[in-house]
Amino acid sequence: MKKLFLSAAFAALTLVSCNNEGTAVNTVETMKTPQMENFDKAFKSLGDPQNRPTEEERKRNTSELSDRRKALLVPASKELILSTGITETELMRKTGGDMSQIIVWATQIYMQKSDEIRKNIKSDQ
Repeated sequence: MKKLFLSAAFAALTLVSCNNEGTAVNTVETMKTPQMENFDKAFKSLGDPQNRPTEEERKRNTSELSDRRKALLVPASKELILSTGITETELMRKTGGDMSQIIVWATQIYMQKSDEIRKNIKSDQ
């Protein structure tokens, strides 16, 4: 009888422990802004078959994204930058409309917001 009770208690503790881990991960995801989620999706879309590097792009053997692939990231990047209160005019003035600069700026914002979310979660626990 004791073995059955101990097994049930251990199983319950395991389930509770797993639930708590999932909650923390879900909290990070649920705290992301829609603009952050769109930025995530844009980067993930680079892995879609139609968005992968072409043979020609691979032959160039460069670590930089092609203009075609950068163009997939720019709308979500602009949206993320503008969500911080930056105006379209200021965005264009600071980047000159350069796709690489827009993507880098958005990536910095994304990383900063992600860090803030992680800090908020740690302080809540």
